[in-house]
Amino acid sequence: MALRKKRKPASLVATTSRHLIADKLPKSPISEQYRTIRTNIQFSLVDQQLRSIMVTSSGPAEGKSTTASNMAVVFAQQGKKVLFVDADLRKPTAHYTFQQENFKGLTTVLTKQSELIETIKATRIANLDILTSGPIPPNPAELLSSRAMEELLAAAYKQYDMIVFDTPPVLAVTDAQVLANKCDGTILVVASGSTDKDRAAKAKELLESAKAKLLGVVLNRKKQKDSSYYYYYGTK
Repeated sequence: MALRKKRKPASLVATTSRHLIADKLPKSPISEQYRTIRTNIQFSLVDQQLRSIMVTSSGPAEGKSTTASNMAVVFAQQGKKVLFVDADLRKPTAHYTFQQENFKGLTTVLTKQSELIETIKATRIANLDILTSGPIPPNPAELLSSRAMEELLAAAYKQYDMIVFDTPPVLAVTDAQVLANKCDGTILVVASGSTDKDRAAKAKELLESAKAKLLGVVLNRKKQKDSSYYYYYGTK
């Protein structure tokens, strides 16, 4: 049984968040940088199929959610069937970014209050579906480490080519570490001029101790002279 839901009329989702630049301005230099990141991700694991990516940061306000959502868009633009999952169960933002309701979502699926098929929502972007966070729970880390989470992943892998997770910052809570070893790869986002070097190194250390497959780092908000590019992908 297919997991895709009927798309809403365009009038109901006429605009998306300004953060979805890969969709709104696909020919912009910044969108091209997201596509470069996508290419580097695809070449990062030569002998292993990459089906799921977790995006996190060391601390708040470093751009992880913007990066995660735009990465989901560029993978969908490539023709892959993509599911974007808002696994930040403490400060979720995907329902705002994609203009969706959030009465049901990841938390209601994991607690068996709703079925995955009825909870996934289609976006106006071709090939891209979304699973919002759902109501904020009292035990996010426990939900993400549950058997129900493994069952959700197994079901999603049957219907999607790529699953992109947005997770809380590594140094704030344990959620990202819990989910890291369930995903095929992890991307760490740092903000130029604001992310402390020691904090970034600590985040990398915690992810590796959780057996995360750290694919690389996205340096965010780095403005280059005579250029509007401000994202690049770096190896660990």
